[in-house]
Amino acid sequence: MTRLSNDSMPKSEALPVFDDLLSMQAQCAKWQSQGLRLALVPTMGALHEGHLSLVRLASQKADRVLVSIFVNPKQFAKGEDLGTYPRQLAKDKEKLSALTCHGIYAPDANAMYGEDFSTSIHVGIVSEGLCGASRPHFFGGVATVVAKLLNQLRPDMAVFGEKDFQQLLVIRRMVKDLDMGVEIIGGPIIREPDGLAMSSRNAYLNTSEREIAPQLNHILRAMAEKLRQGETIAATVETGQRKLIAAGFDKIDYLELRSEKNLAPLEDPLDATKSAEARLFGAVLLGKTRLIDNWKITD
Repeated sequence: MTRLSNDSMPKSEALPVFDDLLSMQAQCAKWQSQGLRLALVPTMGALHEGHLSLVRLASQKADRVLVSIFVNPKQFAKGEDLGTYPRQLAKDKEKLSALTCHGIYAPDANAMYGEDFSTSIHVGIVSEGLCGASRPHFFGGVATVVAKLLNQLRPDMAVFGEKDFQQLLVIRRMVKDLDMGVEIIGGPIIREPDGLAMSSRNAYLNTSEREIAPQLNHILRAMAEKLRQGETIAATVETGQRKLIAAGFDKIDYLELRSEKNLAPLEDPLDATKSAEARLFGAVLLGKTRLIDNWKITD
């Protein structure tokens, strides 16, 4: 087993960090030979309370919990923040050491993809629109790395956050279509006290932007209330767009009401059946930071 260490952090022999696949696979095989159920929490690191909530959820459902930390270059387009994305393995390990976590898998890009890697996975329908429209490269990169992680480690289940709801549906569809036999579990969005959905990219916000950012969630919640009261979808979305611009967001990427089952756009009239599965999705730019959030209208 190859362990990564950092003298600036507390030593934790109980939480090994693996940077090579063979050692990681050997450990996973050992757990599973003992009849222990394994949960994987895939992350790109820079862990916050949202990630940690997924680890806690995993520990409730499995005997062993493994967290992967890998900044995946295949889901970043040219000009995006691959080079500046926060990397803080020592701090991440310290946070995970306080939880029920049994290992960290932290390969580098060469270990993950190797030389001349030339395969990609495309998941149709649920990857289209929303983030798939403005970041067409994104879900192919996510699906490819998650498929590799699931094939490499063979967990019984994997846990993903509902903040990235479209991503969650993409992974579920891929796993079902490819008969991968892994249970995909969604964890609820964890928010700051002012409503802002927790994200590693929130660290990019300056002081004034941080004051504006929670308005995305506040406006989504106000839109949900209007829809429950019977306002039309078109009128609700138009009002929401005006409010987002007035709040100080620089650009609206999308603001839409869709089915949480398959992300199909919803239209009026919004009857009880549609309302039960309706979820508002919003993505905005604030300075250089892209923020996303979603809200189920029956919440």
